[in-house]
Amino acid sequence: HEVLVILGLVALSDCLVMKIPLTKVKSVRESLREKGLLKNFLKEHPYKMIQNLKITSHPLRNYLDMVYVGNITIGTPPQQFSVVFDTGSADLWVPSVYCKSKACVTHRSFNPSHSSTFRLPGINFELKYGSGKISGFLGYDTVRIGSLMTMNQIFGLSQLETGEAFEHGVFDGVLGLGFPSLALKRTTPIFDNLKKQGQISEPVFAFYLSTKEEGSAVIFGGVDRSFYKGELKWVPLTKPNYWQIALDRITWRGQIIGCPRGCQAIVDTGTTYLMGPHAEVDKIHSLMNAVPHQKEYLVQCNARDTYPDIIFTINNVDYPVPAHAYIRKDAANNLCYSTFEGMADTLTNSQNWILGHMFLRVYFTVFDRGQNRIGLARAA
Repeated sequence: HEVLVILGLVALSDCLVMKIPLTKVKSVRESLREKGLLKNFLKEHPYKMIQNLKITSHPLRNYLDMVYVGNITIGTPPQQFSVVFDTGSADLWVPSVYCKSKACVTHRSFNPSHSSTFRLPGINFELKYGSGKISGFLGYDTVRIGSLMTMNQIFGLSQLETGEAFEHGVFDGVLGLGFPSLALKRTTPIFDNLKKQGQISEPVFAFYLSTKEEGSAVIFGGVDRSFYKGELKWVPLTKPNYWQIALDRITWRGQIIGCPRGCQAIVDTGTTYLMGPHAEVDKIHSLMNAVPHQKEYLVQCNARDTYPDIIFTINNVDYPVPAHAYIRKDAANNLCYSTFEGMADTLTNSQNWILGHMFLRVYFTVFDRGQNRIGLARAA
């Protein structure tokens, strides 16, 4: 049995691997903060997780902090778009030329009449997000991610976009890497089509997120050993319609500060922060001597060098997150902010945690759809 596992891992690393560079850009939160608009925005859009999973709706996403974007093309000849690769949603959408919303005018938009491979199924869609909503129509076309190509990929073309996150965001659209159960009814997510059409040899993708502007990547079809140290530790998914795993506990200097009886955590490339129940996050903030400031939490900057690691124990393995990862320095105003954020208590499952970029920058993460598991290793 062990031999099989080892062979499997060797096969995983040697197969055809497609690496897509991601660029780290200024987030909407930073843009709004610079323009003095952040406080009002946060007041009007408190973070909520999933509100309703209606056919046309979507787990609510909040792209306020999205900072990693990569390029894809759609159509023949190709039209290029910058997208967020998001494991917490499963649809692909970009603005269409028919959209006159402020958010569309400032971004690249798809023109169906310029593509010889575009087909129109005549279906409308609407996606609701924590930071706005999008509505439009669905289309089929050829989508390329690097040298990977999927034919007849269904995707959304927005005709109406509301919300500051889309207006001020550097990205044009979103490419969901979540499970088919999260996708709009009767649509197949792009990763499933890449698998079906034989574009990738292994049903896995992986993320390496750097703190620098360049160097981050999403990798399709395998893993790249140069991105991590040591061995990957595998964690089974508890609920294979999210990238959701069991979290044993969260500790600070040996004291349990979160998830005291074990809880669930969603590993999410579409969330920047470390998000958990309000009561637990408040406790963490008091340990950090964090001060509320315009709906965020300020921490003394020297704490980045003196505070202990916060340890997330997953599947009996400790994953320390150092202070310089959970306390973020804003270059524009030289203030330091906590990257822990409380989720609205009204939600079902408000005991869940969400491990966003602040965790993923420390740990190279493999998302294995073939075996419904996540692989974690210290990022190189």
